[in-house]
Amino acid sequence: MVLIRESPNSKTAVSTFDSSDLNAYLLVVVGLAKPDEDQTAAYDELAKKAQSQTPILLREIQSLSRKEQLVVLSADSTLDGAMEAFGSGIHRILLTNQAGEVTGVLNQLRLLEFFWTEAVNFPVIDRLYGSLLRDLQIGTHQIIAINADAPLTEALQLMSDEGLTSVAVVDHGLNVVGNISTADVRHLTNAASLPLLKSSCMHFISVILSERGVERGRDSFPVFYVNPYSTLAHTVAKLVATNSHRMWVVESASPSPSAPATPLLQATYPLPTPATHAAVGAASPPAPTILIPSSTTSSGPQSPLPGQVIPSVPSSALPGSQISGRLTGVVSLTDILNLFARSSGLRPSDPSEQRARRRRSSSSSVRPSLEGGRASVDMRR
Repeated sequence: MVLIRESPNSKTAVSTFDSSDLNAYLLVVVGLAKPDEDQTAAYDELAKKAQSQTPILLREIQSLSRKEQLVVLSADSTLDGAMEAFGSGIHRILLTNQAGEVTGVLNQLRLLEFFWTEAVNFPVIDRLYGSLLRDLQIGTHQIIAINADAPLTEALQLMSDEGLTSVAVVDHGLNVVGNISTADVRHLTNAASLPLLKSSCMHFISVILSERGVERGRDSFPVFYVNPYSTLAHTVAKLVATNSHRMWVVESASPSPSAPATPLLQATYPLPTPATHAAVGAASPPAPTILIPSSTTSSGPQSPLPGQVIPSVPSSALPGSQISGRLTGVVSLTDILNLFARSSGLRPSDPSEQRARRRRSSSSSVRPSLEGGRASVDMRR
């Protein structure tokens, strides 16, 4: 994320530019955006400028994605205000000095990590860590997911239209096989990678994992899921370890025509666990980072060459595609920080208001907790 100022000489920020904005801009450039009727001309003009390589001002693309409320707090403020804002669905807060100059940015994940490592100093929050997700009644059963064989462009459009930062990728049995976020759009910012837009969601995931293996010296399969019987400590540890905004809640894997039996995988357990929570963390199943054996990844997908057409890759092609289970819900950073705020006697507002603000869809509803009702998965394709 970068801050946007009104002018080069201005000391205050008026907006931000992040991965969601980049995703919305990319959809305009490739002609896949869905503008409102009064924005059609502006979208067409932006697309023409991009295709002709004419410089585009940030001011011109600020209306492409729905923005959440810009919250500013003094750097000298206590955590109460930040907890209420984050529990209300705000994702980041700008911190300023007495002159109004931005001195830092605090986001949801940073605050959650603080409460994780310093939990012993917050008894009210510390007591929550041993509770099961099912008993805490946080999260939602209404989830938007996308099929692994669907085109990548559909996932990008889905995140833009619904104001999501990530979307679950599932097979035909609704088993979670991956995760695509707006942060992954950085893999599509050069011309050589644009053919990936014609590939499937699963192929895009396999390319990301292949590149990550080159960067980090190994191929890893990040684990973005928990189950209703996971403790809050287990869930928070995984969020912190994977730098994720949400964890998909799954039950036992269901039969799927698109995925074979789970292959033999190696696993490690690198989650950050404070000494004060060693016993709590051990109460839940270990949260592995799956290491794909080299024999299955040595011929993995590579970044495309210019002009190369990328064939669709079925969801069963990636080892470990059925290691999770059937998607039944989701728990986000907002859900957890909302719980922390309410448990501490604070009064965060309904997060659905911010969710509705980020959506392009005109309808929005308050989503139920994990405890009530059956899962309602809106699976695109």
